[in-house]
Order: sequence, then C-alpha cells, then structure tokens
Amino acid sequence: MRRTPAALVSSLFFAAAPGTVAVLVPYWITGWRLRDPFPPAAMLPLRVAGVVLVAAGLAVLVSAFVRFVVEGLGTPMPTAPPERLVVGGLYRYVRNPMYVAIFAAVAGQAMIFGSPWLLLYLAVIAVPVFGFVHWYEEPRLRRQFGAAYEDYLAHVPGWWPRPRPYRVS
Repeated sequence: MRRTPAALVSSLFFAAAPGTVAVLVPYWITGWRLRDPFPPAAMLPLRVAGVVLVAAGLAVLVSAFVRFVVEGLGTPMPTAPPERLVVGGLYRYVRNPMYVAIFAAVAGQAMIFGSPWLLLYLAVIAVPVFGFVHWYEEPRLRRQFGAAYEDYLAHVPGWWPRPRPYRVS
C-alpha cells in the first residue's frame, strides 16, 4: 500500500478503534467526572500518575500508528495489514505497544477519575485482546513473515518491554 492511502486509513482506524476503546467507552463509564475514593492527599499523586499514563499511552499509540505507515507500508487494521514486518521504534522493545498503550490510557483514566469501573473495564477488554493476539495476529504474522517473525517473536516480549532494543539478526 502507498503511504498516503495507508496514512488516511490509519487515521480513520485510529479514531474508530483506539478512540472508542480508550476514549469513548471510558467517557460513557465515568462521564469524566472526578471522584475521590481515597483521601485528597492520596488522590493528587494518583491523578498525576494517571495523567502521565494517559499522555504516554497517547504518544506510544501515535508513534506505533505512524510506524505502520512509514515502515510497514500498511495500517494496523487487520483488513489492510502492513506489507513489511514492523520491528522498529517501540516495536524493538515490545511486540504489542499499541495494546499496551491503550491499557495504560484506560488505567490512567481510572486513576484520574477515581473509577474502579474503569479497572473492571480494563480487565474485561484485556481478555479478547490477548485472545486476538494469540489466535489471530501471531499465526497470521507467522504465515506472512515466516522466519523473520519467528526470530522477532523469540527475542521481543509481547507485553512487558525489554530493557534493550531488539536488533534484527
């Protein structure tokens, strides 16, 4: 896929998928109203940490989407996958930075808004995400990229970043 169409499709997909999961549904759950389930002295550091998580999640998500267009010549959307295996940028540290970023953004909002319901929502969305990665994404990437993906899979963890960047062998 050419970069311009990939960028356009990725932008639309960004708004539809992560936008729904990490912004719209948390808004429906919380109304973005602040609650104080803990004493005020505990809530301020919790909210600051939450803002950091949301900001980091957004930065990681945007970076990963751009990487799919520039390096992969495709999109993160399963129906328009990249032509090349994406192993640069944050993908040198963790195989699933987009999902990790979405989880961080939802967890951060739970901290900001003092919402245990968002933590429950996070646990609920994690189950299908893990299943999708295990039963769809990884087998598809194995078929599409063969030995290159197997090497990547062997060296880069799926969910918790490695301390040093992966280098293609």
